[in-house]
Amino acid sequence: MGLISEVLLLPFAPVRGSAWAIGQVLQEAERIYYDPATVRAELSRLEEQLEAGEITEEEFDRLEDELLDRLETATRANAGTGQQGTTR
Repeated sequence: MGLISEVLLLPFAPVRGSAWAIGQVLQEAERIYYDPATVRAELSRLEEQLEAGEITEEEFDRLEDELLDRLETATRANAGTGQQGTTR
């Protein structure tokens, strides 16, 4: 039955390949989004923007909270898998 099902599903191979590629892109984007080094760099840039007067204190607080939430999520995920955070 395996050979027959492969032949019958052959027209859908491009769709399966596209779905796999999209899944890989999403996985990599999520890895970068939650990478502790990336979040720390964004926190540093955010502080520079505040000091330069490019953003208000309220904007800084809101964005800082979002970044700290991402960092906490990444830390919990790494603790659950036993991985260490990425450092650069």
